[in-house]
Parts: sequence; structure tokens; C-alpha cells
Amino acid sequence: MIWLDVLVQGILLGGLYALFAAGLSLVFGIMRLVNLAHGDLIVLAAFVILLIVATTGLDPFLAALIAAGWLLQRLVLNRVLGRDILPPLLVTFGLSVALQNGMLEAFSADSRRLRVGALESASIGFGPVTVGTLPLLTFASAVVAIFVLNRIFYTTALGRAFRAVSDDPTTASLMGLNPRSVFAIATGLAMVIVTLAALYLGMRSNFDPSIGPARLLYAFQAVIIGGLGSLWGTLAGGAIIGVAQTLGAQINPEWQILAGHIAFLVVLLIRPRGLFPRAVD
Repeated sequence: MIWLDVLVQGILLGGLYALFAAGLSLVFGIMRLVNLAHGDLIVLAAFVILLIVATTGLDPFLAALIAAGWLLQRLVLNRVLGRDILPPLLVTFGLSVALQNGMLEAFSADSRRLRVGALESASIGFGPVTVGTLPLLTFASAVVAIFVLNRIFYTTALGRAFRAVSDDPTTASLMGLNPRSVFAIATGLAMVIVTLAALYLGMRSNFDPSIGPARLLYAFQAVIIGGLGSLWGTLAGGAIIGVAQTLGAQINPEWQILAGHIAFLVVLLIRPRGLFPRAVD
């Protein structure tokens, strides 16, 4: 029975990794942009939520909505997007370094956490398995977020605009779309998911300015395991990493992170394009 509990806890942990990865997957799918500052943006959003809660007393869920924004795309990324992938990589790498040092200066190296009272220790029993309410809420939020993103992407006019500028920005602009504005909207949507991920990161664990690259790594692994361009695949990728880590920790606590990396390599050996790849030109 203990292995069933490990499996369930791993899947629920995968919901957090899927939230880390969903914004990254969306931005890559639309703009073909690999955002190396993604993990640091999650940590920054967590600090912003913490700051808003501390100064205004707002509920963390409401603070998460206020923290979301899309100025990054308008002010920075639109200036470097193009056929050459190197400028966006360099800019987002520089942004990552700047964010880490800026957060270190503003918030110090001390670890912080969002306190949510009884929710931190609340649990629900499902037969022989007991799961934490917060991990369950995290996983449910990941499912809802990915469902909403898919609905937007495939059933709305905005989604058609996303797909058009992703396939051919030049032709889309001739049809009346402004690719830079569409990219800004996409990044704003991704930032909402980033803020949601930051909210659960802050409630479930301690965070400090240096942990962004590790969150980025988990996000990359979930996206690649699931298949580039597949949001539901991202959820599956997050679950695989989460299960591998909990299984590794059950065998030996020192193996937790290593087990996730091994699972990532095994999937790449078996399915180099991921489990549910979509066509990416």
C-alpha cells in the first residue's frame, strides 16, 4: 500500500511541475522562444505575491491575480524576436542573471514562504490513501489551467490568432494581425500561469532568489517529456517527473532529484520527440 501512496503523491507533485511548464510550453509553441528566465520569473512572482500579502493583507489567491502582467513582452522580448534564436536566448539569460541578483538585493538570501494557515496541513482520505488538500488543489489547478489554455488555443478567435502568427507571422500581418501585439498577449497569458505556479510554489515550499534555474529545469523536462507543443503532454511530463522523484525518495532520500533526471533521459532514449509531440517547424 505504501507504493500506491508514493504513486499518488508523485502524480500530485507532477501538477506543480506542470504549472511550472505550462507557461514555458505556451510561449515556445507560439513564439518559438526558449525563455531561460522562466524559472526566475516564477520566483519573482512568488516574492511579489508575498510582498502584496505582507503589505495589504490580501488573500494570496487575489494577490496572484494582481501580480500577473505582460509588460515583459512589450518592453523586452518583442525587440529581439526573429529568425535567429540566439538574441532571445542571450536576452533571457541576461534577464535571468539580473532577476536573481535583483531579488537577492531586494529580498536577501533568506528563504521565505507563503503562510496559508490550516490549508498547509489539511488532508483528505481516499480509501487507503490520504492526500494533502494543498497538493490536490495544485493538481486540480494544473488540470483546469491546461484545459482553459487548450480551449483558448483551439476554440477562440484569439487562439486562431495565436496559431496564425505562430505558423507564419508575415502572412498573418498581411491579414491584419499585429504579431508583436499577439505575442504580448500570449506572454501575458503565460505570466498568469507563471503567477499561479508561483502561488503554489510559495505555499508548498520555501523559496529564495537562487532556486529559479532548478524550476526552469523541471519545466524544461516536463515540456520535453510531454512533447513540444502539447499542453496535455506537459501535464503527463510533470506527472512522470513527480512519480520518479517520489519513488527515488522512497528508496533513498538522496536519490529524489536524480531519479527525476533519469526518468527524463529514459523517455528521451525511447521517444526522442516526447510522448505526445505536435508538429513544430
